[in-house]
Amino acid sequence: MPDVLTVSLAERTYPIFFGDDLGVQIRAKAAELASAGRRIAVVTDRNVQGGHGAALEALFGAAPTWALAPGEESKSLAELGRILDFLAEMRLDRAGALFAVGGGVVGDLAGFAAASYLRGIDCFQVPTTLLAMVDSSVGGKTGINLRAGKNLAGAFHQPRGVFISTGFLATLPPREFAAGMAEVIKYGLLGDPALLSELEAAPLTPASASLASVIRRCCAAKARIVESDERELAPDGGRALLNLGHTFAHAIENAAGYGAYLHGEAVAIGLCAAARLSQKLGLLNPADTARVEALLAGHALPVRLRPPLTVGSLLEAMGKDKKARAGAQRFIVMTSLGRAEIRGGIDRAPVEAALREIGAL
Repeated sequence: MPDVLTVSLAERTYPIFFGDDLGVQIRAKAAELASAGRRIAVVTDRNVQGGHGAALEALFGAAPTWALAPGEESKSLAELGRILDFLAEMRLDRAGALFAVGGGVVGDLAGFAAASYLRGIDCFQVPTTLLAMVDSSVGGKTGINLRAGKNLAGAFHQPRGVFISTGFLATLPPREFAAGMAEVIKYGLLGDPALLSELEAAPLTPASASLASVIRRCCAAKARIVESDERELAPDGGRALLNLGHTFAHAIENAAGYGAYLHGEAVAIGLCAAARLSQKLGLLNPADTARVEALLAGHALPVRLRPPLTVGSLLEAMGKDKKARAGAQRFIVMTSLGRAEIRGGIDRAPVEAALREIGAL
């Protein structure tokens, strides 16, 4: 039997299943829906379809499938429209269900389509990347990118279930695995200093015996935060803390052009910027900052911009960040390695200095 973690959200409560191969459980859910007369459809990307086509057929049979182009560029209004048209053409009704099989782009986009189509149909997440397993598949945040910025259109739409089959990671390219490690390290910086020490002692790899337990640990941490602040409305702390490093990361993705960096790569650089800003505010010491950068670099993640972006372009992109309140920029800073908080009213000078130290011009 698979391990199960419950995300408790009253009528939106759902299970997260963990196992090396959850094919039996996914097929059972698809069969349960079919036996109830509910049509299903699948959204994936062409990389997953090409590498796991036989597995998709075994899981979902002849269910209609939409395969989008891989990459952040697909998180667009145009692709959202194509998926909605696809669901309408397949004649899914309000009893229908959508399975999102892929990484964070697939999960975010398919989740938003499920939230939008017929004003909301059920969605099940089947993440195939480390980043999606530890972060984006859990919590119900869905969305797409606009020209103005990252994830500026979307909806809160909790999945009805999440199936985390770690066996998918055996075929994940090394760069994609490293990108997921940025989110794993983020959880350590937020509230699990013991995890940081473990990752420093032995970098996590697809072959690590502790991989499955680390994934579950991250999901449990996110589930508890989501349960306490589902829609990110807490005035201080709460779910917004999960965006540690992301104010910088989203600006990097926007200024560089979506696709120049994998999301996790931008998050890694963003975590370095957040550490440097925290140091400039007197919250961390230089040894802490060096430790953050060494841990990221030790997991094959970038810690500097490549090529450099201008401070001006990054500040402009950061001005559109979703965490801003009443027009004022807010940053998530670390008060120690393992604790973070939200700060507003930060002068522009330390922010600019932190950006220059990660390579901005």
